[in-house]
Amino acid sequence: MIRINTDALNKIKTQISSLKGNSVKLSVNRGRKRYDTIEGIVSDAYPSVFTIKADEKLQTFSYFDVLCGTVVFKDE
Repeated sequence: MIRINTDALNKIKTQISSLKGNSVKLSVNRGRKRYDTIEGIVSDAYPSVFTIKADEKLQTFSYFDVLCGTVVFKDE
């Protein structure tokens, strides 16, 4: 059975929901040594995912992606 640190996941959720409406910069690991840098605005924060509006597109990420390090918030 896989155990997930729910305290860390809840902390990530509250931090991201507090960024709603703010501009952020993300580094996303797309696999096979491919990384994308996304600059956008945190559009919404739902119970299991959050959305980033960048270049008139909505991109959805899960909080678990942040916990695992697949999605990293960068300092501007």
